[in-house]
Amino acid sequence: MSRVIRVNVKNKEISQEQLREEYRFFGGRGLIAKIMTDEVDPSCDPLGAGNKLILCTGLLAGSNIPTAHRLSVGGKSPLTGGIKEANSGGTAAYAIARHGIKAIILEDLPAENDPWQILRIKADGKPELIPADQYVGLNNYALVEKLKERFGNKTSCITIGRAGEWLYRNSSLQVTDFSVGYPTRSAARGGLGAIMGSKKIKAIIIEESSSPHSFPYHDKELVQETRKKLVQNTLNNPARQWVMTVGTPALVDRMGATGFMPVRNFSGEIFEKLENISTQVYLKRVEVGGGKNSLPCQPGCILRCSGRINDSEGNFVTSGLEYETIALCGANCDIDDMETIIQIDRLCDDLGVDTIETGVTIGICMEAGKIPWGDSEAALSLIREMMEGTELGRLLGQGAAKVGAAFGVKRIPAVKGQAMSGYDSRNIKGVGVTYATSPMGADHTAGLTMQFGLDPLQKEGQVDASIKAQISSACQDNFVCMFGWGDFTQPDILPNIMKGLYGGDWDMDKIMEIGKETLKLEVAFNKAAGFTEEDNKLPEFFRTMPSPATGSVFDIDKEDLAMALDAL
Repeated sequence: MSRVIRVNVKNKEISQEQLREEYRFFGGRGLIAKIMTDEVDPSCDPLGAGNKLILCTGLLAGSNIPTAHRLSVGGKSPLTGGIKEANSGGTAAYAIARHGIKAIILEDLPAENDPWQILRIKADGKPELIPADQYVGLNNYALVEKLKERFGNKTSCITIGRAGEWLYRNSSLQVTDFSVGYPTRSAARGGLGAIMGSKKIKAIIIEESSSPHSFPYHDKELVQETRKKLVQNTLNNPARQWVMTVGTPALVDRMGATGFMPVRNFSGEIFEKLENISTQVYLKRVEVGGGKNSLPCQPGCILRCSGRINDSEGNFVTSGLEYETIALCGANCDIDDMETIIQIDRLCDDLGVDTIETGVTIGICMEAGKIPWGDSEAALSLIREMMEGTELGRLLGQGAAKVGAAFGVKRIPAVKGQAMSGYDSRNIKGVGVTYATSPMGADHTAGLTMQFGLDPLQKEGQVDASIKAQISSACQDNFVCMFGWGDFTQPDILPNIMKGLYGGDWDMDKIMEIGKETLKLEVAFNKAAGFTEEDNKLPEFFRTMPSPATGSVFDIDKEDLAMALDAL
């Protein structure tokens, strides 16, 4: 049983249907691409009645496969104006799957004076809308605390803070974390929280199922046998150890030393204060107040890349601090104080905004001379402006591209309206190709190219590497968490899992076609939304300003970028 729940926020009607047969072999990002293609006019206003907010699970959700319970959220992005999927760990996807739900779709637009609502999935699986005006104005931590007091501590929550209410175009949806219970897992990129806010849904809560759904295995014995081999491969894989023991902060040292990590608004320099935000500094900080590393963010995860950060008295501060946040809110802003970065992470989760977009926005404010480089307190004050909804704060909430244009900044590191994540495209050119050409905008999860063994500074081969990485990334977003994907792609792993779950004959070529079809649908949607070949490019300063760290510029031919995904 794979239910789809539709909520019309205008007339408050909730309907249920079975997942369409033609959607059966799509999950997560691919399922969003299919539904968006079939149901949403690409020319619609992202914050209007024609857009939809889609929340769904992956193809392996509901099974006992590790890392299978990512939550995908999608719609037409208020930030890019194109199709967008952002995914998150946490408890929500697992809880949804336990109710036999594949997707939740929020449709239409409420009247201006309509009250706010919460979508509640009750323990018996029945959905209902309940009043939420009493929660309006709360940010995510206070909101989740009140929701759990009312509905039980085992309730999974998907929420928006004030940023979503105020339709900030950098707003996120926050999901409760499995290990710590707080709203620290983010479907962050693309401003999808603003879509939820436009529909006046303050939260989606999923109560623990009183009658858990059982996945209808075609061959459970095959799945169990393959799962055992997958777990052994993953735990014994040296390439996974940095994820399992440290998490993504382990990337700080490597990215900082090579010039990959952005510094002072993507100046291309090496961060001379790297040792102050290094992996060892992070690990030492985790020890404070009884904090802990190697925690799972979702049930059953064997990668355990999250961590709990406390203050000196043992009080919780944040969890899941990522490389991207350290890079963009740290080095990119010339900030070398780990405590400030931790506070930024906490505030962004609470307000409900993307730390990547926020870090790039702060860097642009520093570039414009609005606050000094490296000024920790001034950086925190900008986030407080967003939290208070001041005139400046509401501008900052519109994202880096809008802020850069308003302040007349020449160096704006954004593509398709979305801020670049933590890789300088002059020094890792394949990722620059992904930033320029992906229908997702400048997003590291759309296709990193390091695994192909190319010299990151060379020109040749980067377009092909990016296309392969984008197909692979689109595929993995139909299935599992990106950090375990490499072990799934062994010929006797994911094909056997799919055979055991669904039946039929599978190989990796057939599986990768799901990623390719996902990308094709997304590219077609964006073209129908008005995107042209001119949108497949990086900001010009990457071509004209050599990186001081390497002397390199981004020199991939514009013609190759323009046509990169046409052959899909």
